Amino acid sequence: MPDKKRIALVTGASSGLGREFARLLAHEAVDELWLVARREERLQELAAEVVLPCRVFALDLTQESSLEALSAALSAEPVTVRWLVNAAGFGRIGMAADIGAATTGRMIALNCRAAAELTERVLPYMERGSQVLEIASCAAFQPIPYLAAYAATKAFLLRYSRALAAEVAARGITVTAICPYWIRDTEFIHEAKKTDRRGLFRGFPLATDQKTVARRSLWAAEHGFTVFTPDLVSTLHRVVTSILPHRLMIALSNLWRHLAG
Repeated sequence: MPDKKRIALVTGASSGLGREFARLLAHEAVDELWLVARREERLQELAAEVVLPCRVFALDLTQESSLEALSAALSAEPVTVRWLVNAAGFGRIGMAADIGAATTGRMIALNCRAAAELTERVLPYMERGSQVLEIASCAAFQPIPYLAAYAATKAFLLRYSRALAAEVAARGITVTAICPYWIRDTEFIHEAKKTDRRGLFRGFPLATDQKTVARRSLWAAEHGFTVFTPDLVSTLHRVVTSILPHRLMIALSNLWRHLAG
């Protein structure tokens, strides 16, 4: 029987955290990177940059056919998924009525359904020592006005990750929910503000950077963390939200938003 190829599968790999994780995982003990995102040109550029062989999958993960395509690729040859990084996702800032039902639906489909379904399609190809990183957010720790749907999707991912980690622990598989604060050097903030018609979020003080988040997150996964906050603000946020009731945290989040502006 041929040796299994060890792969790292990264979604959202065309930009931001996904791209940074792919760059770092190219130096881990894997044989091939599988890069997944909608923008094929960006993926090809990344594939040309890294030191490992890459397979490029230009897919929209909100479509069931895209998930089926990845399942088919996994079953086509003997592989072990050493790393799965679910970094695909997006957010929108603004009043729920301004964001709109269609955009909210896509957000839920990508941030929640696609991440959970892909994880469960990949798990049969994982072995002892495999790692799953679900890229959540410190927004998962509380309800946040004007980020209502986004924060809720990340709360889903956080709770899903915690429960799944307990389920697969006996197999020697680690699941880590990564919960950063705002990241200043990705496309996320620019894209999220497109629906902020009222200027509800004007400043993002103390935002972190993608290299720091990715590097620290891989370290946390390798050391068995189930939930990891990779920067000071997200760590403080996690502590405070574990103490104060959500009603008070909502008021504090509105105050922070005004002070940050």
